[in-house]
Amino acid sequence: MTALLFALLAGALVGLALGSLGAGGSILAVPALIYLLGFSPPEATTASLIIVIVTSLTALVAHAWAGAVRWRAGLSFAAAGLLPAAVAGSLSVRVPATVLTLCFAAVAVAAGLRMLRRRTPVERAAVSMPRAAGAGAALGAVTGFLGVGGGFLAVPALVTALAMPMGVAVGTSLLVIATNALVALGARASAEVSLDWAVLLPFIATAVLGAWDGRRLAAKVRPAVLRRVFGGLLLGVAVAMAVGTAL
Repeated sequence: MTALLFALLAGALVGLALGSLGAGGSILAVPALIYLLGFSPPEATTASLIIVIVTSLTALVAHAWAGAVRWRAGLSFAAAGLLPAAVAGSLSVRVPATVLTLCFAAVAVAAGLRMLRRRTPVERAAVSMPRAAGAGAALGAVTGFLGVGGGFLAVPALVTALAMPMGVAVGTSLLVIATNALVALGARASAEVSLDWAVLLPFIATAVLGAWDGRRLAAKVRPAVLRRVFGGLLLGVAVAMAVGTAL
């Protein structure tokens, strides 16, 4: 019963983050799966990809309904990350759990610090395709290796490299995240990882509901406030993971 409650609460928080910011949700999912629900790091990163796919697609529908998704640009951006996502996904299951956890904690620190920054990415008048391709490849590698969506990388990259308005970048990032996560999950299909669906399905269900609420929350609360809240939470999670691994 306790595990079910943790799954419901964690899923709601993940959905809120993805729905409101297009980022941060999957980075919260992995530590929740490990420390609250007893998943191993390989199991957690695989389960996180499933959560990311379902939740991102749900949030994507909400943003697309509002006209805040650029489909062609998003798919082009995602294309650069497909091969890195597949390669990193196949390598991830061969990495020791301790190393995987420490890598994840480092990424969580980077994501938290980026969210805490007060500056909004500066929109460019011109599109930088090399910059977009490089960012897309990096995002794909992070998604495949750590099972995270990487929205904290995707959103600023879409703003600066593809000259998207911030609101559109958030919606389009969900398309990129879902695409990379699908490829990364496919690359792990042959790995022997067992998942506890009894807690994973409730987690996904509340994440989906949270994603819809997150979209409405984004319309009522200033993005800067949301970023600081989730950024602080990510830093706390990263420190706890690093300390727990060291002990």
